[in-house]
Amino acid sequence: MNTLHNFLFSIYPYICLTVFFLGSLIRFDRDQYTWKSDSSQLLRKGQLRWGSNLFHIGILFLFFGHFVGLLTPHVLYESFIDAGTKQMFAVVSGGTAGILCFIGLTMLLHRRLADPRIRANSRSSDIFILALLWVQLVLGLATLPISLGHSDGSVMLQLSDWAQRVVTFRPDAGTLAGISWIFKAHLVLGMTVFLVFPFTRLVHIWSGFATVGYLFRAPQMVRSRRLGLKRGSN
Repeated sequence: MNTLHNFLFSIYPYICLTVFFLGSLIRFDRDQYTWKSDSSQLLRKGQLRWGSNLFHIGILFLFFGHFVGLLTPHVLYESFIDAGTKQMFAVVSGGTAGILCFIGLTMLLHRRLADPRIRANSRSSDIFILALLWVQLVLGLATLPISLGHSDGSVMLQLSDWAQRVVTFRPDAGTLAGISWIFKAHLVLGMTVFLVFPFTRLVHIWSGFATVGYLFRAPQMVRSRRLGLKRGSN
């Protein structure tokens, strides 16, 4: 068990991150026409609107919440907020976003599986990634009661220490000693999402971040065929 534990929390994170970045780059280079999220709105749009909005609102909050919460050094906020208060804020805000995301994702998954036309037009990877995210959300919501039982913030500090050691190339699986198996399963499944990311429709997230660059691009020079005039456009 020690060997497996060390592999999952000292080596597996780097395998997932390597595949995440290199796989995304290779897919963009070789299969740019698949760099999108296929829409099934024409087949059935009512449930899609509610499900998609709830899912995206919830998942974006959860992503950035986990990113900031795990990777912000404790020393940067300990002077104005203690670990216990921060953990309580994370439980309330993350729990709310998680419930919204869960409702939206359940609607999207039900739509994919229950509608024969949409299921026929869905790739196996579409259903797989929705199911994977659904299980991950269930695990995340299941950690909330346990977090409430550790109101001193000790669990949050252990998780943050592990994550910060990973990103600074000082992995130490021992920092997760004594953590409930639910947290460990949530971490492993979360890393697995990064592992399968380049092979699913999730790659369209990169395009979402890239659109910010559109605001700062250089003006294009457009020549009129009839007048031969040049003008700048944004």
